Amino acid sequence: MKDHPYVASLGTDTFPDIHPEAYVAPGAVVVGKVRLDRAANVWYCSVLRGEDEAIEVGEECNIQDLCCLHADPGEPAVLEPRVSLGHKAMVHGAYVETGALIGIGAIVLGGARVGAGSLVAAGALVPPGRKIPAGVLAAGMPAKILRDLTDEDRASFAGTPDTYIAKAALHRGARPVQ
Repeated sequence: MKDHPYVASLGTDTFPDIHPEAYVAPGAVVVGKVRLDRAANVWYCSVLRGEDEAIEVGEECNIQDLCCLHADPGEPAVLEPRVSLGHKAMVHGAYVETGALIGIGAIVLGGARVGAGSLVAAGALVPPGRKIPAGVLAAGMPAKILRDLTDEDRASFAGTPDTYIAKAALHRGARPVQ
């Protein structure tokens, strides 16, 4: 694995815009029209590739290991503040509202919208154009709304952004051993 992220422009108007308090792990790729806001963190081997449309990552979002964000013309990939993408999740030209969690290996496709504070279960597929309302659990292939989230459900992942901000602080100090 590389000892630094790959951050690149695709011309004069497609520079990544990375807040100085954001963290991009070694081996991550951030290319093109990508904006990372304060305390956003992008983990090992994740790819954010914005050549056709913008990718916008709000404050305190965590994009865990092996995630992919991409977009098609007219369909930007947008994560509002405090969104969590579990390991190997994919958001392709979709919009995810504040505080939502996209579970491990879940896929959210073009034009879909996930409501604030919702949980898309691990392995779920949110098809193109599907709207998931705020505060629900969606699961399956294709994703269906199973139920409203309970206070206990919300509490189980509400602290994930804070946990990953702390992990980013730890990993900033990591040094290769060889």
